[in-house]
Amino acid sequence: MANMATGAAPLARQDGPPGTQQGSNTGALVIVTILFFMWGLITSLNDVLIPHLKAVYTLTYVQAMLVQFCFFGAYAIVSLPAGVLIRRIGYQKGAVTGLLVAAVGCTLFYPAAAGGYGMFLLALFVLASGITVLQVAANPYVAVLGPARTASSRLTLTQAFNSLGTTIGPAVGGVLILSAAGAAAVAGTDVVANAAAEAASVRGPYLMLAGLLVVLAVLFLAAKLPTIAAADDAGAPVAGAAGSVLAHRHLVLGAIGIFLYVGAEVSIGSFLINFIGEPQIAGLAHADAAHYVSIYWGGAMVGRFIGFAVMRVVSPGKTLAFNSVAAIVLVLVGTFAQGDIAMWAILAVGLCNSIMFPTIFSMALYGLGKHTGQGSGILCMAIVGGALVPFAQGALADTLGVQISFLLPAACYAFILYFGARYASMYAPK
Repeated sequence: MANMATGAAPLARQDGPPGTQQGSNTGALVIVTILFFMWGLITSLNDVLIPHLKAVYTLTYVQAMLVQFCFFGAYAIVSLPAGVLIRRIGYQKGAVTGLLVAAVGCTLFYPAAAGGYGMFLLALFVLASGITVLQVAANPYVAVLGPARTASSRLTLTQAFNSLGTTIGPAVGGVLILSAAGAAAVAGTDVVANAAAEAASVRGPYLMLAGLLVVLAVLFLAAKLPTIAAADDAGAPVAGAAGSVLAHRHLVLGAIGIFLYVGAEVSIGSFLINFIGEPQIAGLAHADAAHYVSIYWGGAMVGRFIGFAVMRVVSPGKTLAFNSVAAIVLVLVGTFAQGDIAMWAILAVGLCNSIMFPTIFSMALYGLGKHTGQGSGILCMAIVGGALVPFAQGALADTLGVQISFLLPAACYAFILYFGARYASMYAPK
């Protein structure tokens, strides 16, 4: 999951002392990988929040999907201002700023527990704004810490740790939020009091996250990272530059691919707990179903480690096309089958998702040269798919049912198959 594109400028490494670059790059990758882990954990907690808040406030699926709408909508609103900020203060300080803003968003969950659903949505938007700034700083940083031809492989490796965070997040949220909420509800008999107690169950976990983010910000500020500077992207006016960059068809198609991929991945994760809870699937309680969400994200983690090796010998486009076909088949099985077969088919889609984002991201930016920064900004705007596709699936779920609504993610993967097949030979390994 995210694992997102960026709106920052293209990067140019500044030369350091002889013989120190490789060691510095390794240390930088380790530090940035920790950031990937943290935002993966935070983002996947939304999959627990959605069924939790849906039950607490008696929401429709469309209303519940406002969680993802506000969270991923922040990418469309904040990414370009974040790119401007990074140009002014640098990538390292930008990452620190993102961590601190995200910590503020986590802290806002405390008053939100007493302020209603709207306050939760505001807290999520602030939290996502911090994550957006963080990713604007981190993703292009990874892209330049090595040869361009292995950028997909390197991004896939670092984002495997993002998937480790998304794997742990639902399990932790299931215990700290859903189980705690269930215990709080049993303790009382008054409906209003129970709802308040269930809403308050999010306070502890998000305050702990706020503390971790502040500590990480301090450590990241103190770290000695190799100096990475923004390349000069000046030249034509913004309007002219935008027209130039949009002339690259693979970038435009890649942006559509990012929109649909992020939308499909997020949408499946958002509906998993409710899907598994359906009587014809597994009929599990939310707290029990949350553990299976970790399997979905865990598949993406395992697949990224595999993809790191595979894409050194197989072209990214062919790998992307293969995974897309597998995802389509699995989603269709999950849509039309029942019981364990349907449940495990949907969970297995996580394995197919593994390499999709970093592969689409790298393929879309291939050969853009001085327009790389503008291309990254376009890709970052496309992440709004994580807000809109779940919203659309929510409307389908309200009218046609949760299971049949999974046809929408299948349609998203169909376009990604087209993109991968069209550019199957792009920077194939030699």
